[in-house]
Amino acid sequence: MSRLPLPFPAVSPGMRIGIFGGSFNPAHAGHLAIANEALKRLRLDELWWLVSPQNPLKDPSETDDFERRVALSRKLVHHPRIKIMTFERQLGTTNTAATLRALRPLLARARFAWVMGADSFATLHRWHNWLRIPQALPLAVFDRPGYTLQALHSPAAQRLAPFRLDASDSAALPGHPTPAWCFIPIPRRSDSSTALRRRPAAK
Repeated sequence: MSRLPLPFPAVSPGMRIGIFGGSFNPAHAGHLAIANEALKRLRLDELWWLVSPQNPLKDPSETDDFERRVALSRKLVHHPRIKIMTFERQLGTTNTAATLRALRPLLARARFAWVMGADSFATLHRWHNWLRIPQALPLAVFDRPGYTLQALHSPAAQRLAPFRLDASDSAALPGHPTPAWCFIPIPRRSDSSTALRRRPAAK
């Protein structure tokens, strides 16, 4: 699409890239744990940590300033293969399905997968045009404390059940024919953006 001349990192054929999208409100160690596990389990060359301007399912008043969320993500992440990205704002898209549609020419150049937590997958059926997302990219769903059963019994899990890969095959996800998804257990962490937002500010 004509929108694509943005400052994307160089993408070469055969590269394995995960896109980890979210509001990161705020980014925390649990997010970083998923990103690091994704690099390892999906055998990624890069992970694009995509900070969304606004979660369409949340009230804007509940979401911190975009620049602050980007700055906190950059402060947290120090891995050379995890790149903080903001191209959703430049594209002007307001939901994941629209973002992936706009990125279609780029996605065809390498082997991509969408990275998400079980908490997000549990509500995937509420996302705008959600069925277009697993058609655009394979989904790597990483477990989160308290969301295992919700994710695995969600409408998305039921609808996509025929296309589920075993966790032992997670490395096959980047570039896999769609739809395809994996539920990937990882060491559990209790970090929560909601809890961090509710924590009193340090004096």
